[in-house]
Amino acid sequence: MLAEKLQSLKIDESKYETYELGDFKLQSNVILPGAWIAYKTFGSPDSPAILYPSWYSGLIADNEWLIGEDKALNPKDYYIVITALIGNGQSISPSNSDISPFPNVTVYDNVRAQHQLLTQRLGIHHLRCVTGWSMGAGQSFQWATQYPDFMDICVPFCGSARTSIHNQVFLEGVKSALLAGKGVSSAGSTFGRVEQKGSEKRIWSEEERTIGLKAFARVYAGWGFSQAFYRQKLHETAYGAKDLEDFMVTFWEKWALEKDPENLLVMLHTWQAADVSLQEPYNGDFEKALGSIKARTLVLPSKTDLYFPPEDSEYEVQNMAPGVGELDVYPSVWGHWAGGPPGNMEDVKWLDERLRKLLEEVPRRA
Repeated sequence: MLAEKLQSLKIDESKYETYELGDFKLQSNVILPGAWIAYKTFGSPDSPAILYPSWYSGLIADNEWLIGEDKALNPKDYYIVITALIGNGQSISPSNSDISPFPNVTVYDNVRAQHQLLTQRLGIHHLRCVTGWSMGAGQSFQWATQYPDFMDICVPFCGSARTSIHNQVFLEGVKSALLAGKGVSSAGSTFGRVEQKGSEKRIWSEEERTIGLKAFARVYAGWGFSQAFYRQKLHETAYGAKDLEDFMVTFWEKWALEKDPENLLVMLHTWQAADVSLQEPYNGDFEKALGSIKARTLVLPSKTDLYFPPEDSEYEVQNMAPGVGELDVYPSVWGHWAGGPPGNMEDVKWLDERLRKLLEEVPRRA
């Protein structure tokens, strides 16, 4: 039973380090005072380095399922660094700082913070690979365009280089469901987190928090897994749920109620605003940004992902230089969770095989 395997993979979430960024200037020119980034390393610093950023709402421990001596990401062979998104509750976030309202943070900001961590704290000036799931995939694309000479390989799985309009619609739904707990609504995709001026600084009562997070969870439930996943009743056979309502409570609501609503809103803005072309020297030219990628890039969408469909990934690869980009599609009914933590074990094997093959075959770039 998958639920039992998930439990056996549970790791101590308190074991990670932090790196002080100081007063960190964001892409918006706003200063994030006393900022820090959380991270965890595996293996020897003398080994080739792999960066593995976290995903939306994910903690550092939530990435660890893909690391092991039986995996392509083997700590005996590589120095693996997991970094936490700003706003995830481990890196600087509304929940662990007194900054309110918390400023908008972009994927560019997160990657620049990671670059500072790698180069100034860890002494890493070249990556063998950058890889990640979902928003981790978005950060992988950002690395490949923001620092194109820094890595040999880029493997974004179940994610995108730019948040599509349809993806923004999905995020508007979960954002509005969450904010409804406070009696407010979204001001629109990437245009602020509330529509009422003066209400940016929010204190959530326990009742508001519970109502908002449960609503957030139930809207999200229709997106994370595919139609085929529910049609085949994998929520029962794989997760041991008695029925759909039990799955809503024990999987989705349980996940959401462990989160801080303001943290979710900060990361949600980062996701909605994601676009690798919104930086120098691309200035909004998405195709030019993709064409700048030098790392060997394997883009891995799931064929049933409802918000990162293969068609978007095909366009990304088409705009990369010849010989740089390659597309391979998860043959999975698990939707977005084909690449998730840890997801269906067959999908884990599928992903691991492709990572291993690239790491073995792609030469180190000069």
